[in-house]
Amino acid sequence: MTPSFSSTVHHGPIRRARPRRTLLMAAAATLTGALLAAGCAPSNSDSASTGTAAGAGGSAGGSGGGAASADGPVTLTVWSWRVEDTAAYRKIFDAYQSKNPGVTVNFKAFKATEYNQILATGLSGSDGPDVPQVRSYGQLQATLAAKSLVPLDDTLDLKGWDPTIVASAKGKADGKLYAVPFAQQSVQLYYNQDVFSANGIKPPTTWKEFQDACAKLKQAGVTPLAIGGKDDWTLPIVHEAVAASRFGGKEFAAAAASGKKNFTDPNWTASIQTVADLKQYMPDGVTGVPLTDAVTLFATGKAAIFPGGSYDLAMLKAANPDLKLGVFQMPVVDGSPAGATPTTAGWADGNFGVNAKSKNVAAAKKLVKWMSTKEFGQLVVDEIKQVSAVPGVTFSDPVMKQMSDFYAKNPSPYFLLTDFRYGTPSGGELFTKGMVNVLLGKQSPAQVGTDMDKGLAAWFKPQQ
Repeated sequence: MTPSFSSTVHHGPIRRARPRRTLLMAAAATLTGALLAAGCAPSNSDSASTGTAAGAGGSAGGSGGGAASADGPVTLTVWSWRVEDTAAYRKIFDAYQSKNPGVTVNFKAFKATEYNQILATGLSGSDGPDVPQVRSYGQLQATLAAKSLVPLDDTLDLKGWDPTIVASAKGKADGKLYAVPFAQQSVQLYYNQDVFSANGIKPPTTWKEFQDACAKLKQAGVTPLAIGGKDDWTLPIVHEAVAASRFGGKEFAAAAASGKKNFTDPNWTASIQTVADLKQYMPDGVTGVPLTDAVTLFATGKAAIFPGGSYDLAMLKAANPDLKLGVFQMPVVDGSPAGATPTTAGWADGNFGVNAKSKNVAAAKKLVKWMSTKEFGQLVVDEIKQVSAVPGVTFSDPVMKQMSDFYAKNPSPYFLLTDFRYGTPSGGELFTKGMVNVLLGKQSPAQVGTDMDKGLAAWFKPQQ
């Protein structure tokens, strides 16, 4: 679907880098499929429906498929929701097979929106995968409650890993480790280097510089912030990208998780107001703008800044291979708590575990253990184009390296996901609904905070 720009572009004298005329149609054609497949985006929805397999041929089932005796050849089936990474994973598992004669790894991918139900069905029977890719944090707990995974504390040594990332693979009730995280996601602001250059703008280092840059871009007819609020799950990401310093970053996250602060805290509500104040720099009618339109605006040079996740990098490059991308952290917002610094929120959005009903548990454990090594981590970086969760990997892509460096320097958890998605309604769902209402002028930030506390009271218990 080719997006219409009649309501999303500021008209007037435009000073921007000229993309090729063909980019608009090419970007639109690429984006719909890319966005539907973007399974690493932290959607607030926990629902799923049945669907069909994609990837390697054969039936959906795979536990023990092709296995001979314990001393003979073994076939391990790996399931994932990352359809777009099928070729990359096959290349990665070729590397494993070359060093493990007699082992065949059969990778199968399913539509991300249908994967949860497909996996639940597979793990409940005898024909599920040996090594399933599983969700993280709160979304992992139902799988653990069904006793579908093997504990891996005796298999994996994740000392030295980021604790926020490791927590994604643990049971909330027992604290045991059940999987290995495959990638580290983070939030930042992408910018179009050509658009910045054409308008005499550099990545801002102060809040005033950021505001001045947005005002200058808008005056020049360029949409400063490419945001698609119709896909409302993006709004918590936007909030983290632009307002984390205003609510206090990791310090507030820790206080909220421990119950020392709640979501009526004035710094939290002020951070929601920060997003609302930037509405003037978003596409007109932002809550009705699809994410595909926002990405196309950015990819074609009609918008300058895209608040997004590290998982968006490959998609943005696919939308316009000639796009000169850069990233920056939002400078500290005026009024932020004392000592606030620019921060980058991060999380793990997927893990690999071992099916408790696998006929090849030992071989599956060995494969998952390999997934915790630097060799596998480097292949994730090089082939899947994601920031690996494994410490010590290197990056040839300068944007990927910059994102990793930002997170390493001053990390904070994307805590609506890491701490407030263990019950219903989730923190992300409550925030998203409230943020939409604020942008529509139907609620105040203070009302959003009150509603979040009321909704979370149904299940949230502060960490001790």
